[in-house]
Amino acid sequence: MALFGTDGVRGLANGPLTADLALSLAQATAVVLGQGRSAEARRAAGKRPTAVVARDPRISGEFLAAAVAAGLASSGVDVLDAGVLPTPAAAFLIGDIDADFGVMVSASHNPAPDNGIKIFARGGVKLPDAVEQRIEFALAGPKLQPTGAAVGRIRRFADAEDRYVVHLLQSLPHRLDGLHVVLDCAHGAAAGVSPETFRDAGARVTVIGADPDGLNINDGVGSTHLDHLAAEVLRVGADLGIAHDGDADRCLAVDAAGRVIDGDQIMAILAVSMRDRGVLRDDTLVATVMSNLGLHRAMAANGIRVLQTAVGDRYVLEEMNSGGYALGGEQSGHVIMSDFATTGDGLLTGLHLMSEMARQGRSLAELASVMTVFPQVLINVKDVDRTRVADSGVAEAVAAAEAELGSSGRVLLRASGTEQLVRVMVEAEDADQAQQIAERLAGVVRERLAL
Repeated sequence: MALFGTDGVRGLANGPLTADLALSLAQATAVVLGQGRSAEARRAAGKRPTAVVARDPRISGEFLAAAVAAGLASSGVDVLDAGVLPTPAAAFLIGDIDADFGVMVSASHNPAPDNGIKIFARGGVKLPDAVEQRIEFALAGPKLQPTGAAVGRIRRFADAEDRYVVHLLQSLPHRLDGLHVVLDCAHGAAAGVSPETFRDAGARVTVIGADPDGLNINDGVGSTHLDHLAAEVLRVGADLGIAHDGDADRCLAVDAAGRVIDGDQIMAILAVSMRDRGVLRDDTLVATVMSNLGLHRAMAANGIRVLQTAVGDRYVLEEMNSGGYALGGEQSGHVIMSDFATTGDGLLTGLHLMSEMARQGRSLAELASVMTVFPQVLINVKDVDRTRVADSGVAEAVAAAEAELGSSGRVLLRASGTEQLVRVMVEAEDADQAQQIAERLAGVVRERLAL
């Protein structure tokens, strides 16, 4: 089984993801990423390659980040330990100090017992599949074992948070004065830096989910649990609420009435704003096949092209990088603004969303009205042969459903990448119709693809 998944190496800490694996993975990463031109130039100048290491606050991150740092230093890499910071902060800092690469220890929105290791290349960009495969191969090969002065040092990255906050504030087209926001930090990596940044930008801030104890990350809070945030917005009469996930690479929102504003709606607001300001390159937005049909209609009405990718922010990034596009993301709240970040950044997204509210003097609900969300039904059909998703009988049922919906909806069938499961998604103007068609297709998938 491949070690790397869609977002690094992830698993139960001290289950499959042990300190030994973290150390070995760091050593293999040093072999592959610590031997590039920049690293060799450093060595020629009498210096060592440099890596940034950060983590979210889950308890296992302490020993896993220590193992990563040990593996890198034993391989002759200088480590700058940034401590607890969001994933996008780690990615930014790699580019900001011209480090050779970096490592983020986090399992994002997963529960506390899980953890993960995300590796970023020079410039703070995610690794392509080929480089991940080279690192996997290097696990079984010889390690770098320098001695004496060639051994790496581990130092505290003292101004890491300040650098990131200044970067975020400098990106804003408009301050947030006069706006009241409730921030849900998911008891995660944003608990310290997010409230500080939004206050520095001028907002009045009420904070929930900002007391991490190593075990409560994502526990009933954050972007996967929005009920608490909506209730707090209503209780304090805030203008909006913003929710991060555990490593703060996502942003979802609720308006003043407690209604959820998802990633598609956030992208719609930002895309129109960026087009109006002349910074939406080629008037193009990059989104995945899971984005709502309402997003496509809203963008078409505003003269904005939507390019579609497979599900996963890495595929959005690849398309954005290949075309030089400025905005992309997912319905889940991974929003990428490539002028300021190399990955999804929940703080950056939330700041720019509020900046647009302040610039126009309009509520979040008014801005979100640019897009009508189509009812969307998703059914996970379990215990089926996902490799046969192109079965002729399934294809006929899909074609019939598409004919029934016409231009007023769409159908998407997607095989899971890791489980014997097929996802059936149906959108329609009418919620009952979407539900009926989705259930009918799920039945066909269950019958035709039975194991």
